[in-house]
Amino acid sequence: MNRTQAPLIKDATEFDLKLKPYEKFTLNNGVEVITVEAGEQEVMLVEWVFDAGNSYESQNGIAAATNFLLKNGTTHKTAFDINEHFEYYGAFLNRNCYNETATITLHTPSKQINHLLPVVREILTDATLPENELSIYCTNAKQKMQVNLKKCDYVAGRLIDAYVYGRQHPYGKYSEPEDYDQLQTAALVQFYKQYYAQGNCIIFAAGKLPANFIAQLNELFGDLPLQPRKKTPPVFPIEPATEKKYRISNDPSGVQGAIRLARPFPGRKDPDFFKVQVLNALFGGFFGSRLMSNIREEKGYTYGIYSYLQNHIQTSCWMISTEAGKEVCEAAISEVYHEMKVLREERVDEEELQLVKNYMLGGLLGDLDGPFHIIARWKNIILHGLDENHFYNSVAAIKATRADELQQLANKYLQPETFYELVVV
Repeated sequence: MNRTQAPLIKDATEFDLKLKPYEKFTLNNGVEVITVEAGEQEVMLVEWVFDAGNSYESQNGIAAATNFLLKNGTTHKTAFDINEHFEYYGAFLNRNCYNETATITLHTPSKQINHLLPVVREILTDATLPENELSIYCTNAKQKMQVNLKKCDYVAGRLIDAYVYGRQHPYGKYSEPEDYDQLQTAALVQFYKQYYAQGNCIIFAAGKLPANFIAQLNELFGDLPLQPRKKTPPVFPIEPATEKKYRISNDPSGVQGAIRLARPFPGRKDPDFFKVQVLNALFGGFFGSRLMSNIREEKGYTYGIYSYLQNHIQTSCWMISTEAGKEVCEAAISEVYHEMKVLREERVDEEELQLVKNYMLGGLLGDLDGPFHIIARWKNIILHGLDENHFYNSVAAIKATRADELQQLANKYLQPETFYELVVV
């Protein structure tokens, strides 16, 4: 190596990105298992994904409460016992609830998996959802919400989704403190039996997987009354608000306001999606974006402003989000619309477009670093019902996007009158 000579700099657009393929297995009950064998360390991840999100609940809060209480007690173990067991083996068991899905996620040293899978089975077959644990959960959730409701950013996040999708849509509904008073153990137990013990499931696993891992999964979970995950989740009617502009007073003594601008967008299966992602990155998708350069760097209205496409399965929306001083909120919104106008009227120069492409492909490269990132990308593709070539189509579209195409997309989507506009101060 000649250290007097600098190495060649290579643009990310020249990289040949590869997504490591997955292997698929099927348990005796038909449940699919998606695995990625990769990594240098003796660690692994296993995630059980159920059709048990808030789309399936009959009462506000049931899905999230049931998911949270899964590891809070079985017939033979208390919440303390369960947590102690996983900690003893250097593992961590987490759970999360989303719109369509709910998950149980296990991170563990590979050699300890045989000590941990039986407890996950116990949780899926014998969780008791104790009433005292439900009471603690509701008390904590209410207190946390009452604190959050004083924060303009939290309130803005709730309201803008309700405006875009409708208050009754799973993407737009939200809980109030009094909803926790209505939660009953019997309703949670029924939800658990229907959507977990006998629910629709798919399993993802990645890392250094033991040689007998699939056999262990089949022995412990292949005999359960679980069903393969449904390919098409329920579709709910979208009933957006008729008004487009909202100004909400939430904290008269506050010094800043939360700004949200959002418009509907068809989602990942739309033919415009890939190139709209490029336009979004240019507009407000990273620290060097147009919105950041103008509203943060030049005007000093905010510490940060971003735009993004929400990662929903049924449909989506294009969101612009920031917080600014109360006295400059309206000026910040005007500058957002100004940047939209510039993108509609002027083609981006090739240097800036190349910078955005390098940023996006560099981000993809980071997402391929390690088995957990790889399985997360496959999970996103599979749960959204996308083609296995989705990743490569995305890379190709980013590389091929032209300045004139971005201008056309800006004229199609970045029209101020199509955006919901919300300021909460």
